[in-house]
Amino acid sequence: MLTWWGSKVECASALNRLGREGALDFASTEQALNDLETLSSAWTQIHATDPVQDRALRLLRVHPLRAADALQLAAALIAVDEQPSGFPFACADEQLAAAASKEGFSVIA
Repeated sequence: MLTWWGSKVECASALNRLGREGALDFASTEQALNDLETLSSAWTQIHATDPVQDRALRLLRVHPLRAADALQLAAALIAVDEQPSGFPFACADEQLAAAASKEGFSVIA
């Protein structure tokens, strides 16, 4: 599994927010964070590089994305050498999923 360098932080942010908002109780939040730690120890990260930054800037011009989402999609495009056809892209964000699909990824929602 490939993931953007910032994905662990984004996931932890979302899980902690759900805990603060009461959508997850304390035990569930802790378990989810532990699961995230386990997952992150097994994935490969695409790091912040100039090509990722350049691609993210282009993506922001053509898709209605937030900065972190543009960086995530840019990292995915760099990871597959700009040939996304046949590669899955998993996300739960509608705008990011739409952009990934338009860029040629097979989106897993």
